[in-house]
Amino acid sequence: MNQTMLRATVAQCKAELLRTVRNKRFVIFSVIMPVVFYFLFSSTIGNQDIAGTNFNAYYLMSMTCYGIIGASFTTFSMRLARERSQGWIRMLKITPLPSWAYIVSKIGAQALINLFIIVMMFLIGGFGKHLDLPASTWLSCGLWIWIGGMSFMALGTLFGSMRNPDAVQVVSMIVYMGMSVLGGLWMPITTMSKTMQDIAKALPTYRLGQGAWNMLAGGTVDWAGIGILAAYVVVFMVVSSYIMRKQEAV
Repeated sequence: MNQTMLRATVAQCKAELLRTVRNKRFVIFSVIMPVVFYFLFSSTIGNQDIAGTNFNAYYLMSMTCYGIIGASFTTFSMRLARERSQGWIRMLKITPLPSWAYIVSKIGAQALINLFIIVMMFLIGGFGKHLDLPASTWLSCGLWIWIGGMSFMALGTLFGSMRNPDAVQVVSMIVYMGMSVLGGLWMPITTMSKTMQDIAKALPTYRLGQGAWNMLAGGTVDWAGIGILAAYVVVFMVVSSYIMRKQEAV
């Protein structure tokens, strides 16, 4: 990579960051709502034990996952759909900027955004709720959510392949909220019926939260959860690639 391409990639990454930060939906659903929900439910339920750990710590991981998924899925999909409808991606193909630089800038910007959300939520939990967790637990849970959360960019890419940005906005929000509730991010799945628990365990939202909840309780990441998340990524990427190829052919 020469210096010109590096500077172009960094500039594109900065542009992606600025566009995301200025997006009101991102601020509301990925920053404000997780914080509000965290203080609301943790204050209501209190310091009860759940899944072998304190509820305040448990729900902190849930709301951190919720914010990460919102940024990696809904915000990313709406931005991608708008770029496609405006011809931005088509225009990039006739510029000197290589396609890999565009992809790298997207991933790099999303990684930084997700890292910000994790650090923000962990600081709020640590200082706002006085959570006293071992440094290794903070790091392992944060790393899992950071890496696992990036997998939802694949779902965002799939929804971003739709040509109508307004439709993407509505459908992605419905899917986001639905998967968050059914996946146990709003309330533990132990409060659900047996059928709803089975549905929850098949969702990527639950699997992302499960990894953090397990490590919080002193356990390890569930390899079945990793496999399910990876399978979702493969399916989403294959389907989105097929749709985009069909659209380009047309």
